[in-house]
Amino acid sequence: MNILIAILALNMIIILHELGHYLVAKAAGIRVMEFSLFFGPKLFSKQKGETVFTLRLFPVGAFVMLEGEEEASDTERSFSKKPLGVRMAVVAGGPLMNFLSALLFLCIVFTVVGYNSMSVATVPPGSPAAEAGLLEGDRILRYDGRRVYQPSDFYSFMAINNGQPSIIQLQRGTERKQVLFTPDIIPANRYLLGYGPREPYGQDSTVVDYIVPGSPAEEGGLLPGDRVIRLDGEKVMTKKEVSAYLQQKKDQPLKVTVLRNGRELVLTMTPRLETGTVYFDTGLTFQILRGGVGKTLQQAVVYIYSVIRSVVYSFAWLLTGKVSLTQLAGPVRIVSMMSEAVSYSPTVSLVILNLLNISALISIAIGATNLLPLPALDGGKLILYVVEALRGKPLPPEREANIAMVGFVLLMVLAVFVLFNDIFQLIWG
Repeated sequence: MNILIAILALNMIIILHELGHYLVAKAAGIRVMEFSLFFGPKLFSKQKGETVFTLRLFPVGAFVMLEGEEEASDTERSFSKKPLGVRMAVVAGGPLMNFLSALLFLCIVFTVVGYNSMSVATVPPGSPAAEAGLLEGDRILRYDGRRVYQPSDFYSFMAINNGQPSIIQLQRGTERKQVLFTPDIIPANRYLLGYGPREPYGQDSTVVDYIVPGSPAEEGGLLPGDRVIRLDGEKVMTKKEVSAYLQQKKDQPLKVTVLRNGRELVLTMTPRLETGTVYFDTGLTFQILRGGVGKTLQQAVVYIYSVIRSVVYSFAWLLTGKVSLTQLAGPVRIVSMMSEAVSYSPTVSLVILNLLNISALISIAIGATNLLPLPALDGGKLILYVVEALRGKPLPPEREANIAMVGFVLLMVLAVFVLFNDIFQLIWG
């Protein structure tokens, strides 16, 4: 059921994109020959006016077919016969609809639960944030010279810097300051005992909060409330010290001394290797704020700009090799993420809010990706129209068709790669 809801939500985003093209085309007097939900063989079709509305077999995506867009047509209502500005507006209508629908979704979410800010909420003692000198109430402005608008910007720049020491610019009251910030790097391959600490940092970070079933901690007799005080006789004061010792010990048995109800106990455990991805721990949390209609709308626009900028950055990082093609997420992983958002929501209202939130993010990403200057995407078509404006005449039809065909083939190759990569990541992670 969760997967079905996620598939419907993803299709809604794509259909809204095509609806944008459709509405602008109709407003410009262009004949819309077909509006199709999904792809493949036709299951159902109905003529309404001059447009055939169809439902097709494979339940993903949608498309709009305009007269004169793909084939030669000399009629007055042909897409190809419309002025350059009109054609550009029709092409841009899809991404614009994605941004407008995301704006609506975000305004609903921000009104109900608030919006993320760059103002620091908590700074645990002993955390990288505390060591850098950050304080509650500081507003982070830049990370390594790049402006940050959302916490996601902060973490993206941290990841692309590989957790290296970076300069953070912040606002503290009326004063602007700079601090050197170095996150904790959590390796992809890490040895664990399988328990969660009461606090991530500080004195209580060695107190056991919960035990992972089937873990070395459970097998060794560790219990919630135990305080880990020594490993192989070596005193440990923080979770960070525990983690460092486990990486050193690897898969060798060790003596874990705990304080339980005022008595010391010595337990034997063997750390277990967990393979995941590298991530960076900061200790920071950011404030969630609320505002009136104007502030909510402003923050929704800022969020949209931030995600569009992230898409552009990601494309540039992909070209320069800073990120790998394997990190791209396609429809399978997108559906998986949306399904998780549904499954983690205990009430119907939270299901709706989480779906709106992630739908807004994906809608912006789809709109922004379509505007990238690549053949077969809306952005590639807009680039051709810019060339037409500079030349004073359109490219020869055969050349434009060749560019579109090459772009389509490359896009299909990328789509197949992303599809198999999605499946690989979900199965083997």
